[in-house]
Amino acid sequence: MSIQNKRILIVGGTSGFGAEVAREALAAGAHVHVIGHNTHRLTDFLATTSGITGSSLDASNQQELTAFFQRHADYQHVVSMLGGAFTGGFLDAPIADIRAAIEDKFFANLQLAQVVNGHIRAGGSLTLTSGSGGHPYDASAAIIGNQAINTLVAGLAVEMAPQVRVNAVSPTWTPTGLWRDMSATQRQAQADAFAKQLPLGRVAKIEEVAGAYLYSMQSSFMTGQVLRIDGGVNL
Repeated sequence: MSIQNKRILIVGGTSGFGAEVAREALAAGAHVHVIGHNTHRLTDFLATTSGITGSSLDASNQQELTAFFQRHADYQHVVSMLGGAFTGGFLDAPIADIRAAIEDKFFANLQLAQVVNGHIRAGGSLTLTSGSGGHPYDASAAIIGNQAINTLVAGLAVEMAPQVRVNAVSPTWTPTGLWRDMSATQRQAQADAFAKQLPLGRVAKIEEVAGAYLYSMQSSFMTGQVLRIDGGVNL
């Protein structure tokens, strides 16, 4: 299914996977709108990417999100990059931090799904972001959040059928804007160390992961699936 002339919304689309998905969707002829939480990053992205429009708002805030959809026409495809990273086990991480990480991953996407329901045109799709890799003892909240996303996708795929397909993309550690607080040297050291855990012997390129989101939008007979673009990290 072509996405040419389709209206696509990317929540969290100003850097990393989201920005690349936005650029590739634009190149495929889609009308792309991105939501960014950070006004400065949104402004910089839009200034360097002609043809994409954007809005600055907190997509985890139900009132802001609801108001956005009241102002905009419905979309064919919605992609969510909501959620972050987390390191720490069950015993050594503060409960407040674990709770916040799960809230940012699962409940923010659940709320998005509830708000966006009815604002995706029939035949369209909702694609969420899960994650692969890590261990319960060193990424406890992240793993719970990702497993919850996978379960959410399975439930939504039934509840939103047959009008809307629901899937997720599950990348593993990739040097994106999520790690902007690390120096270039630190990111390279992390990439080198992580590559040793992967059968392919390297970390992903951003465009390799972004392609899965395009596939999720275009594959008209796929729903309830989690696309693991993770280099075989769990093998």
